[in-house]
Amino acid sequence: MSANEADTTARSRLGSVTIAHISDLHAGSAYFIPNLMSRTIDELNELQPDVVIITGDLTDMGFRQEFKTVRMFLDRLTCQQRIIVPGNHDSKNVGYVHFEDFMGARNSELSIPGVNIIGLDSSEPDLDSGRIGRERYRVIEEHFVEPSDFNMVVLHHHLIPIPGTGRERNVCYDAGDFLEVLLRSGVDIVLCGHKHVPHVWRLENMMLVTGGTVSCMRLRGRSKPCYNLIRLDAGHARVYRKYPFGAEELIVDFALEQKQFCRLEAPCETAEQTS
Repeated sequence: MSANEADTTARSRLGSVTIAHISDLHAGSAYFIPNLMSRTIDELNELQPDVVIITGDLTDMGFRQEFKTVRMFLDRLTCQQRIIVPGNHDSKNVGYVHFEDFMGARNSELSIPGVNIIGLDSSEPDLDSGRIGRERYRVIEEHFVEPSDFNMVVLHHHLIPIPGTGRERNVCYDAGDFLEVLLRSGVDIVLCGHKHVPHVWRLENMMLVTGGTVSCMRLRGRSKPCYNLIRLDAGHARVYRKYPFGAEELIVDFALEQKQFCRLEAPCETAEQTS
């Protein structure tokens, strides 16, 4: 059996999996809304996802007390399978040491039946920009050498500019080389945060899904606090946008075997006006 045939067979066996993706909490900021965070935790406990992913900026300044606040909320979360990576705000003021104390390793891996996930720390101390670094490329490729899984990469910084976020300043320094590594490794979805604007790009056979801020009012234009739900079922990866206290809407339907990509959302401004 060829690698492509094995990959197709594995995808046909992929069961129903729900992955919750939240980002940019910014605990400690004047714009942090505890009620939104509390509501999000309640909704996730009702949804009972298989995995919860947090793509950085849990805190605003990387202070220990801010991490304690986040830990207090996450202690209420019933889902124990988590991937949490730091953002640029978490690495301010040597905050990455507190991240490790309260959240665990800054780089992590998780495998559940049919899904293979790696979380990467893209932050640099006291810098808004990020990097992965070529010294980690081989590790990433080796992680995805087995073709029988749905492959997912998690990091804070975006790899492609996001519409509606102004002048591009702090995409990953090595985004181009890293994207080539991801495509060569057969990655299906990349989850990131950072810009507080939700968006989905397709690059060849890979989706790049950016999360908005879930509990902070540092918003651009008419965007609202939100998070993502990724549902894998019957050979499809469907991305939903969920608003705390509000409804969810299907954004993208991606047929994994045929690599067919269907974008269902309206243009950003119209969607925000009518939501």
